[in-house]
Amino acid sequence: MKRTVLITGGNAGIGYETARMLAATGYDVVITARSKAKAEQALKALAATGHPVKGAVVMELSDPASVREAAAEYSSRFGKLDVLINNAGGYYSDLELNSAGLEMVLAANHLGPFLFTQLLMPLLQKSADARVINVASIAHKDTRTIDFDDINYQRSRYTGWGSYSRSKFCNILMARELAARFGPQGMMAFSLHPGGVRTQIAEKNSNWFTALGWRLAKPFFITAEQGALTSVHLAIAPKDELLPHNGQYFYRSRKVNSNRPSQDMTLAARLWDWSEKMCIPTQ
Repeated sequence: MKRTVLITGGNAGIGYETARMLAATGYDVVITARSKAKAEQALKALAATGHPVKGAVVMELSDPASVREAAAEYSSRFGKLDVLINNAGGYYSDLELNSAGLEMVLAANHLGPFLFTQLLMPLLQKSADARVINVASIAHKDTRTIDFDDINYQRSRYTGWGSYSRSKFCNILMARELAARFGPQGMMAFSLHPGGVRTQIAEKNSNWFTALGWRLAKPFFITAEQGALTSVHLAIAPKDELLPHNGQYFYRSRKVNSNRPSQDMTLAARLWDWSEKMCIPTQ
């Protein structure tokens, strides 16, 4: 039976290339996109490659209601999940809050994927080889801890890079805690740095200075296809090969060390408990 993979943000960039490559290997692929138009455009483009995907679900990760609707729709339409790739993410130069009053980058890059993963856990737990893959970033290295009393930067200065770094730091801690909690049941979880990839992430919600800097740097970055390779590796590599590295951080398809604070399991457990309080009880 074919394995089924769900890729958030699979309509563009790294997510699109991940979807294309996994579909070409024979996986049943489902993607998410932020709008119906973007989803339909991606489905047509993927079909034109000769390896169409099974479908798409519309989801805005920063909106808890949208995440719940997307999880319910996916479960109802597809009913099977072996690999979840939390790929989608965003960058905001200026401080913005989501509908729940939480800082937007943390909401979209961590809390949204956290909630989505929890809601899909019943399907993942039915798989004999379930995997959750979080696309993090080397940017996490600029974060050393999480101030849970200053989530919205009420007492500290907000920067786009700082908030993005914090969210990627959380992606790594989440993967570690997932492996710790569900590894005994056979589930694997990983985080990864895709490399400096030529995407539009720092152009969409950025001030002119950040957008200009990103455009000037992009020619020196790797392609989205190259950036997708580690996600694909973690999705398809034999279980026996990856199991000794459950919960770990990867770059160029190999286990590497994330910064020391992101290896703190006490902090990982605290982040998990805080994340549950932020998004699980609002059903």
